[in-house]
Amino acid sequence: MNPDDILDQLDPEQRDVASHLTGPMVVLAGAGTGKTRAITHRIAYGVASGVYTPQQVLAVTFTARAAAEMRARLRALGASGVQARTFHSAALRQLQYFWPQAIGGTPHRLVENKAALIAEAARRLRISTDRAAIRDLAGEIEWAKVSMLTPEGYAKAPGREAPSGFDQRSVSRLYQAYEDLKEERLVIDFEDVLLLTVGILEDDERVAAQVRQQYRHFVVDEYQDVSPLQQRLLDLWLGERSDLCVVGDASQTIYSFTGASSRHLLEFTHRYEGARVVKLVRDYRSTPQVVQAANELLAARKASPREDARWAEPLELRAQRPSGPAVMFGEFRDDAEEAAGLAEHIAATVKEGTPAHEIAVLFRTNGQSQAFEEALSRAGIPYKVRGAERFYERREVKDGILQLRAAARSAEPGEDAPALARTILSSLGYSPEAPTTTGAQRERWESLAALVAVADEVAEARRSRGEETSLQDVVDELTDRAANAHVPTLDGVTLASIHTAKGLEWDAVYLAGMSEGLMPISYAQTQAEIDEERRLLYVGITRARRQLHVSWALSRTQGGSASRKPSRFLHALSPDVRAKHGEVSSRERASARRKPAKAAVCSVCGGALATPQERKLRHCADCPLSFNESVYEALRAWRTSESESTGKPAFVVFTDATLMLLAEALPSSPQELARISGVGASKIERYGETVLEIVSTHRGS
Repeated sequence: MNPDDILDQLDPEQRDVASHLTGPMVVLAGAGTGKTRAITHRIAYGVASGVYTPQQVLAVTFTARAAAEMRARLRALGASGVQARTFHSAALRQLQYFWPQAIGGTPHRLVENKAALIAEAARRLRISTDRAAIRDLAGEIEWAKVSMLTPEGYAKAPGREAPSGFDQRSVSRLYQAYEDLKEERLVIDFEDVLLLTVGILEDDERVAAQVRQQYRHFVVDEYQDVSPLQQRLLDLWLGERSDLCVVGDASQTIYSFTGASSRHLLEFTHRYEGARVVKLVRDYRSTPQVVQAANELLAARKASPREDARWAEPLELRAQRPSGPAVMFGEFRDDAEEAAGLAEHIAATVKEGTPAHEIAVLFRTNGQSQAFEEALSRAGIPYKVRGAERFYERREVKDGILQLRAAARSAEPGEDAPALARTILSSLGYSPEAPTTTGAQRERWESLAALVAVADEVAEARRSRGEETSLQDVVDELTDRAANAHVPTLDGVTLASIHTAKGLEWDAVYLAGMSEGLMPISYAQTQAEIDEERRLLYVGITRARRQLHVSWALSRTQGGSASRKPSRFLHALSPDVRAKHGEVSSRERASARRKPAKAAVCSVCGGALATPQERKLRHCADCPLSFNESVYEALRAWRTSESESTGKPAFVVFTDATLMLLAEALPSSPQELARISGVGASKIERYGETVLEIVSTHRGS
């Protein structure tokens, strides 16, 4: 291909990127600005003009899909032979080639999943784990390795919060046991591929020289996501040379929890003096309305001067597409209404001519997908879940339904079904409060919390009809929903978390569940964490080409108190949201995280009660429950004995919440017993005399 023809296809800024072929260059490329086009044309122009030898160019990106797309574009531009790979793919190729001479023997086998080895290492140390904990531990070990921390170094890492249920020392011991086990089995993991390649290049100058002779020119895409380990490898590939072009956008840094850092992008010009800087700000993806929303979101960020050094000045995008529809904002009464409303709107959008595969519903956490799966199924709209298992196929969901079904067979009539569901699911990892950490533990909790929400919805619906709710009613509803959720998904609406949507785009995007506690997520507390949440929403907005819909629900359950607020980030995007809801106070944010489901107040502090258990106890979780501990412990001991002798689960006898109420009320007659939630006529007949005797015996202890 004629070199000039390659440049003629580019806008002025892209042409600037493509026509300067040597020396250091940093391309600051906003979302939808054609960065892949710019760097592939740069490489093709270098090959066509004779400056580059194809086999001496290495283009690095972060996903196999992106690498494949880059290779296809280069072939179309006449630049076949250029290596376009991920960091891991390029390093693995080199490691396998140099292993015999640098390490000796046969290369160790690569394991693609750490779970089995981590589980075995945990058993050796007698550390109790489950599937979710193993996933979180795997993520933590990966973070440590890409941050180039040894087990000993991890134990001393300042300010690092270990996964839920563990401390740094125990994770460090497990990390070391995992490394020892890999050495015994002669296997390596993906992080080892980078670490070993780095080690070989640092220790063997002959190997380093051979690699540097092979590759003379480097391009790195998504440079804001480079980890310290990947940067170390890149430095070794380069040596003392500076023929490096990096492309990135600090405003799209959303993987800090994996070790990614935009620091390398932001400090590029300090490291390479005289580096050429090109900004790509012409947005070819989105309409002016979508682009304006993205710009306003980043421009509205406020922080103290002390924090400003950690926030990169955002690029201001300039839309190149014709005008489109205004960004739509939708407020719904509850999650179910939001899901149904979006499904109805999506059906109309499809009817108007937008293919289902050009539509996406994006949310903050995987646990939010359930409501949209069900709503789309009911509307007959095919869908596919990206980056996560279908809700009813998740292991914790299957286990939860199985346990609820088993418990329903022996549950007593009149028992509080939602409270029973909470007690049963607590054995799988559910708790009234969400975990403060990210990862698999959080995802597991989200799934179980979704089951609890179904129990609440069933109870609310039956209560409105004057009917009682049994645990079997909850199980029947879950079974029905699971059966109806299985629809063809080969070509359908995409359901995805915003994280997994990175790098993708659709004609119509629905950003759902955009309320305080979800966006920003409740455990984002520091300025840096809030900033990352803002960048995550920016990524979500910029996935839309033409239509953007932003929605939130005021309540989690049908008929619940409208205690939620739309995300604070939306105030900059919609005057109506700002006028109606104003600024969100820290107290309101805390209230949003607790998600009260009913207008009931604590008997101690007068605050709103968030969960059925709190309402049952008439106490919020933050206030101490003034029950008689001696009576409570005696009742628990009796319940254990009763459970063992009858074979009934302990919660079927009495739940913990009911025991607390008994220990607080200290009833002295069957009539007083009957006024306590969770104590029905059958239980008074069966256990009443014994309970009253225990209360009488221990109340003065």
